[in-house]
Amino acid sequence: MSMRKRTIIKMASPKPLHCAAIDLGATSGRVIVGTWTRGRLTTKEVHRFPNALRSANGHDYWDIPGLWSEVQTGLRAAAASLPRGQTLASVGVDTWGVDYVLVNDAGRIVFPTHAYRDTRTQPGLTHLTNTRAALDRIYAATGIPAVFYNSSLQLAETIESCPAITDLATRCLFLPDYFNFLLSGKMANGLSIASTTQLLDVHGNDWSRVALDYFRVPPVWLSTPVATGAKLGRLLPEVGRTGPVRRGGAGRSALPSDPLADTQVIAVPGHDTTCAYDAMPAAADGADIFLSCGTWSLVGFESDQPLLRPDALVGRVANDRTGRGEYRPLVNVIGLWMLEETLKDFASRPKNDAGWAKLIDAAYRLPLTAYPLDMIFAEFGHPPSMKAAIDAQLKRRKLPLPKNLAGYVRLICDSLGGGHALAIRDFEQLSGRTFKRILMVGGGAKNRLLCQATADASGLPVHSFALEGSAVGNLANQLIALKAVKNLAAFRASLAADLKQTIYQPRS
Repeated sequence: MSMRKRTIIKMASPKPLHCAAIDLGATSGRVIVGTWTRGRLTTKEVHRFPNALRSANGHDYWDIPGLWSEVQTGLRAAAASLPRGQTLASVGVDTWGVDYVLVNDAGRIVFPTHAYRDTRTQPGLTHLTNTRAALDRIYAATGIPAVFYNSSLQLAETIESCPAITDLATRCLFLPDYFNFLLSGKMANGLSIASTTQLLDVHGNDWSRVALDYFRVPPVWLSTPVATGAKLGRLLPEVGRTGPVRRGGAGRSALPSDPLADTQVIAVPGHDTTCAYDAMPAAADGADIFLSCGTWSLVGFESDQPLLRPDALVGRVANDRTGRGEYRPLVNVIGLWMLEETLKDFASRPKNDAGWAKLIDAAYRLPLTAYPLDMIFAEFGHPPSMKAAIDAQLKRRKLPLPKNLAGYVRLICDSLGGGHALAIRDFEQLSGRTFKRILMVGGGAKNRLLCQATADASGLPVHSFALEGSAVGNLANQLIALKAVKNLAAFRASLAADLKQTIYQPRS
C-alpha cells in the first residue's frame, strides 16, 4: 500500500463523507480516498499500480482483467483505511479516453480490448482524411478531428476485419463505462467519455447518426449517454468484499461492519482529462487556459459553444464535452510519452526521485533548444524506438543530435513547451479570447524544465498545481452528486484558497 502527500481543500461540511476515486491512466492507476469533514477534503492514495499495453502478433492490447483485479485491491485498501465504524459513501471511475470493451447481454467480453496506439486504424484514417467531403461532414457532426486513436476508427476496423462481431457483441462500453458496470451491474455510457469517440452529436447529448452510419457502428451497441452525477446503483456484493456477504436484491447486502455495504457507484466525468480540468481553480472570467500534462499534453479551455470553423478542423481542435454538457475545446500535444519512451534507450535513466531531479537539473543547465522538434503524430505516436524517431527527424532537417540523455530531455521539454504555446496561440485566434495564465496539472506540472519552457514559449505565466488532478476532479463530482457541495464553481472557489502552486514567469 502506498501513501502519498495529502491535499487539503476547505469546504463547508455538514457531515463527514468518504469517497473513493478510481483513476486509471495509460501508464499507471491509483485508488484515492477523499474524506470530507469539518469543512475540509483530505485525499489519501491507498493503492497505486502500473499499467502498460501488451503486444501480440503485431497488435497492442490492454489487460482488462488485470486492471479489474487492481481496482478491487484498491477498494479493499480504501475500506481498510477508514476509521472503525465509518463507511465509503461513493465511488467513481475515470480513465483515459477512446478505448472500449465489447460485451454481450450478460456483460461477458466478446473481443479483446485493443490499445489506442495500435496501428490498425491507419488505412481507415488515410481514407477519411483523403475524402474531404466525408472529413468535413464528420467534423461538422461530431466536432472531433480525424486522429488515429479515435474510437470511431477503432470500431470500424474491428467490424471490417471481424464481421462476426456484430452477432457476438450487443453493447459497446467505453472503459469507465465498463468498470462502472463491473462495480454496479448497470450498463450505461457516460457523456464526457462518449465525446472522445468521434461518434457523439456535437449539437446534442446523443449519438450522431451521420457518424454511426459512416463508420458502420450498430446503433444498438450504444445507449443515450448519462450525465455526470447519475447514481448507477450500490456496489455489487462480490466487489472488494471485506466481510461476510449474502446475495439478494440490488446492490450489496452485508453485515453492518462492512464499510462498502452502502457504497453508491456514481457516474463522474469518465474521461480523466475532464476530471483534471474540473479540479483546476479557474477564474470566472474565462481567461485561463488549461494544460493537463501526462502521457499526453491536453491544452484547452471551457466554452458554451463548440469551435467548428474550417480552421478548427485544420488545427485538430477536439470539442470534447464536460459531464454536464458544456464544451471543452482542446488540442492534443504528444506529451511526456516522448520522454518516457526515449528513456528506454538509456541505461543511465533515473531510477528514483533523486535521479529524476538530478537529470532535470542537468537538462536545465543546457542552452535553450534552437530548433525544436516538429511534433508530428505519425512520427512519434508509437514508433519502435522513440530515440531513433527523434534522431531521424533531426537528421532529415540536418540538425545536430543531442550528446547525452540530458540533451534529449532538454530537446523534448523545449519542443513540448513550443507545442503548448502553438496550441494556445491557435485557440486565441479561433476563439477571440485572450488568455492570461496557464493552469497546469499532471506529471508534467512537477517538471520545472517543462513548466518554464511552456512559460517562455507562450509568454504566459504557468501556475503549476501540486495535486492529483484527475482524482480530485473525480472526487469533486461525487461530492456534488451527494449534495455535499453545491456545484463545481463552489468547489473551485474553495480549492483556489488553499491549493499549493508554483508560478513560472516567462523569461525574455
